[in-house]
Amino acid sequence: MKSILIIGMGLFGRKLAADLSRRGDDVMIVDRDEDVINELSPHFTGAYIGDCTNEDVLRSLGVSNFDAVVVTVGSDFQSSLEITALVKELGAPRVIAKADRDIQAKFLLRNGADEVIYPDRDMAQKLSLKLHARNIFDYVDLSQGYGIFEIAVPKSWVGRSLRESDVRRKYQINVLSIRDGSELLPVPDPDFVFTEDDHVIVMGQEDVVLKLSNKG
Repeated sequence: MKSILIIGMGLFGRKLAADLSRRGDDVMIVDRDEDVINELSPHFTGAYIGDCTNEDVLRSLGVSNFDAVVVTVGSDFQSSLEITALVKELGAPRVIAKADRDIQAKFLLRNGADEVIYPDRDMAQKLSLKLHARNIFDYVDLSQGYGIFEIAVPKSWVGRSLRESDVRRKYQINVLSIRDGSELLPVPDPDFVFTEDDHVIVMGQEDVVLKLSNKG
């Protein structure tokens, strides 16, 4: 279990806080809007009403005691920048900040963010890939054109084993697991035989996986 401080209870901040809490992490939420905190406080370990551009507010929260601080302030980028810098100065071990554009990310990283996330961009990228590709059901971007993809089993694999399909040599991708209906089969046996209803979770280059999925 980790302790996470989330500053800013917009839609993304709320969703992140709820998911972390559901996974068993110790989550404290902060927002300057009293009505928002009153609504959400029963669901989290701690909830605080305050303006985090105020250093005294951050000191009172003890930001250095959290495993990570996530700054998810919405449209007010100046506040996000100030909060990120203050949180880092006060000793937060890991600071993650939300950005909408690359120029924002550049300033956030210069001002103390250890990591910058782009929720809107990442969701748009994920959705565009799912809409573009014929048989891709889920996608996680890694970096430099590589990702993890859930795809329908290509027709040429049906009735053949993982070993016979020779996936790694032919396509330079790795099969991580296989979804058989609602059941996930991690680290599949080389003698596993594919059926037409299976989904395959693979890791590889995006262009290669796209071509493969469109053959399905």
